[in-house]
Amino acid sequence: MSNVMYASTRNQEQKITASQAVLQGLAPDGGLYVPDHIPALDVSLAQLAKMDYRQVAYEVMKLLLSDYTEEELKHCIHAAYDEKFDDARIAPLREADGVQYLELFHGKTIAFKDMALSILPHLLTTAAKKNGVSDEIVILTATSGDTGKAAMAGFADVPGTRIVVFYPKDGVSDIQKKQMVTQQGDNTCVIGIDGNFDEAQSGVKRMFGDAAMKEELAAKGFRFSSANSINIGRLVPQVVYYVYAYTRLLAEGKIADGDLLDIVVPTGNFGNILAAHYAKQMGLPVGTLVCASNENKVLYDFFSTGVYDKNRQFHLTSSPSMDILISSNLERLIFESTGKDDGKTRELMEGLARDGKYEVTPDMREKLAGFYGNYASEEETAAKIRDLYEKTGYVIDTHTAVAAAVYDKYRADQGSGRPVVLASTASPYKFSRAVMAALGKGDDALSDLELTEKLSEVSGVPLPPAILELKSAPVRHEGICGVEQMPEMVRAFLQK
Repeated sequence: MSNVMYASTRNQEQKITASQAVLQGLAPDGGLYVPDHIPALDVSLAQLAKMDYRQVAYEVMKLLLSDYTEEELKHCIHAAYDEKFDDARIAPLREADGVQYLELFHGKTIAFKDMALSILPHLLTTAAKKNGVSDEIVILTATSGDTGKAAMAGFADVPGTRIVVFYPKDGVSDIQKKQMVTQQGDNTCVIGIDGNFDEAQSGVKRMFGDAAMKEELAAKGFRFSSANSINIGRLVPQVVYYVYAYTRLLAEGKIADGDLLDIVVPTGNFGNILAAHYAKQMGLPVGTLVCASNENKVLYDFFSTGVYDKNRQFHLTSSPSMDILISSNLERLIFESTGKDDGKTRELMEGLARDGKYEVTPDMREKLAGFYGNYASEEETAAKIRDLYEKTGYVIDTHTAVAAAVYDKYRADQGSGRPVVLASTASPYKFSRAVMAALGKGDDALSDLELTEKLSEVSGVPLPPAILELKSAPVRHEGICGVEQMPEMVRAFLQK
């Protein structure tokens, strides 16, 4: 088996192992770690179709995390994908109106982030041991709503770790906020910022790049790492569920071995759809990757014009996890489209930091031909939730509805006729107010939590444990700060 090494998108000279890349999170030069090659699946799809989720996870992840031993990796996988998921299949498929909805929300926090953030703490603590790191690892993360809770649920009370999460205090749903501020664990800290997600993410990146702060904390026995999707320990586990979905359809006779599958992903930070692209490069028969945006349609405009421009109005939408204007993971695809030219990638990213925009060359655009981008307005998103429910009785959340509405546009534009898997990234219970309003059953007199009970009656799906727990959970985190105060808040927490 070939050993996969990792290097920064902005400097390909210094290669490190997978476990070192997981440990560091972000490269010192601000770039993202990428594999030096994408290995092909070495087990046939027919064999994978006979395996359960954990077994498929091992066969995919062993290739990209090649310096983890079989014993280490299997331990991480089994510790992550256990009874904390409320469906033994981990990521079941649900067919509705001709689309295979890949339900990625059966974990502890009822969103797709659980799929990677259940395993990341185990990958990280294993990596620390492998590399002789005795410092306490401080996970520093910005969230647009889901990552924060899923990361804290994964890291809560994990020895040798602390986690600090920043979220836009007015930019998440009530249930997302309640999930975060009630988080248990003495090693967890949640802080709302006066700003949007992009400002929170930029603040976190600045701390990662602050050499003086790193030195100061290292002297006290701390080192930073990241749980954001910029960490390859987040990205690699996401590759698994696309392979798993394909092989389930194969096992059920819904596709034949080798049939191309279109994959539709609601996209904010570009990690989830990039994982599907990596699955395709590993040999999964994938046709088009449909990149679905909400009204913050920076990615749609990029795929349409070749210009990435974040200088625009920021919209707060009913799909807040996608309210993002700087899609960090896109840098990995940009690097690939340059023919792995770290200098060109660095130049483009410096342009983004300086001017808020960059433009790719016609040659680079050609390399992005496997992607289709479009977006759904707030009205189209709500209409899709209602129409699908009226047609099939199946209730989807707002992010999934953005993807479903965009898939309708893709089908009208290009009509591939191929089978389709759509990443259903959150439970409708997480966004009960927006979902109930879309169904014409909203009630302003009820709280978001109270609306979940009404949603259960409508959908016929019992309330998930994550919602039941919230009903009696006390608030434990009340910190609020401005963007410029973020480093001081981190210092204060680490002094406790």
